[in-house]
Amino acid sequence: MESIGIRELRQHASQYVAMAKRGQRVAVTDRGRLVAYLVPAEESASGILDRLAAAGEYTPPSGSLADVLQPADPPRGKRPLSEVLREMREDER
Repeated sequence: MESIGIRELRQHASQYVAMAKRGQRVAVTDRGRLVAYLVPAEESASGILDRLAAAGEYTPPSGSLADVLQPADPPRGKRPLSEVLREMREDER
């Protein structure tokens, strides 16, 4: 991936925009620190995730979040929040 400074981008913007149009990603730095990427406009979120997965930087989710996160038991002597919320909603009617 090409990496350029902000000054270089200002001086040759059309060249780097053309690179992005061709599908290349260009990293933009400010004083040597990464601040942005110039990317093709057509690149969808799924395309980005596919690219990250191929690079080993992202693992697609599997299963259901509900399977992982079980509701916590209410403290002793307290009612579950879902029950309290249900009552509050009924009172609003």
